[in-house]
Amino acid sequence: MPKTSNLHSYSDHQAFDRLMLLIVTFIHHPGIGSPDRIGNNSQSAHESLEAVKEKVYEIAQQYNIPLTKYSIPTLRKDLVTLRKYGILEQRIYRWGYFLGTGVMSFKDLQVALNALNSMAKYQRSPQAIRIYQKLEKKLRGKQILESTDYLYPVRSQIDRAIIYTDLDEMLDIKKNRQNLYNCLDQVEDAIAIGQAITIYRYADPYSQKIGYLQVFPLQLIYHDIAWYLLYEYVDNGHLEIERIDRFTDQIQFVNQHRGIDLQKSSLTVAMNLFKKGWGLFLGEPSEQVREITGTLEYIQVKVRFFAPVIAFIEEGEKRHISQSIDRRGKPEYIDYIVTLPERSLNEFCRWVNQFVHNAQVLEPQSLRDRFRSSALKLASLYDFKG
Repeated sequence: MPKTSNLHSYSDHQAFDRLMLLIVTFIHHPGIGSPDRIGNNSQSAHESLEAVKEKVYEIAQQYNIPLTKYSIPTLRKDLVTLRKYGILEQRIYRWGYFLGTGVMSFKDLQVALNALNSMAKYQRSPQAIRIYQKLEKKLRGKQILESTDYLYPVRSQIDRAIIYTDLDEMLDIKKNRQNLYNCLDQVEDAIAIGQAITIYRYADPYSQKIGYLQVFPLQLIYHDIAWYLLYEYVDNGHLEIERIDRFTDQIQFVNQHRGIDLQKSSLTVAMNLFKKGWGLFLGEPSEQVREITGTLEYIQVKVRFFAPVIAFIEEGEKRHISQSIDRRGKPEYIDYIVTLPERSLNEFCRWVNQFVHNAQVLEPQSLRDRFRSSALKLASLYDFKG
């Protein structure tokens, strides 16, 4: 009786080299085999494998390793082997092949690191700080080897938080605020699964609405000067954005969750409100319902801007989705027209106030009267000699 061979299918030197070259290809070219253009899903599986095969040949030449007769059926067999050993996952790689979490090249990683560095350095995101510190240590060896500084901040976003957000920093300088920053991990977990939570708001400078809130947290948002929490009230579906530091570190999970699909649906509605408004205020419950259902009337606002701020106003071509600019008065002035929900008028006014004597509100009359009254009060303050 002939003996059964114990040789592994990759005990052949060429077969082993071929498998190693395939792994190296996925390491150095994550996403290989994806459609050429984002959104183009018409590329066939055979075309994807042809792209992988060509790249494997290229890698073989680069490392001076002989590779002959590498057919698509052989490549399929190698992919099965990588799945068998857990090097590839047991799924379809519709958007290209990559190993584990290695989904990007080092050039792509550098762009991502710039964004992460900005969040860590300026927005003081505790999670970003931890991740960036870990990546910094891991990349030091590669930087020395390639004489490339992957951590150099080519791009940055330097909006700085006006409050303490990093727990370690608070401890170091003895300024622990005992707010919701102490519980962000729990908030993020709740967001990811659509878990309702109870939190306590102890400060509200605008409407003085303090107390316990039972909400579905939807997203953590950094805007201008601080981190905010976007959430939806459990009882009435009202959407609201509030600064994180205005909540205490009390958090309780409610025995109610709804899954990620409803989370995404509510987030889409909230972002649509944000896009149509001016700022973070999403409106009171009754007007928000009317705005979402399309029964709320919007207000056309017209502001005349004079030199020397004309050029600055014209530069902002995408300040708002509804804006238009009437330039018939140039070079003396231009008229900026935008359509907004009434909830956004206060935030819009704060933006206009940046330009003081170079801006004049023309419409609506109620807003024009408000600015005129404010101007008279300001003048009286400067005239007061007490």
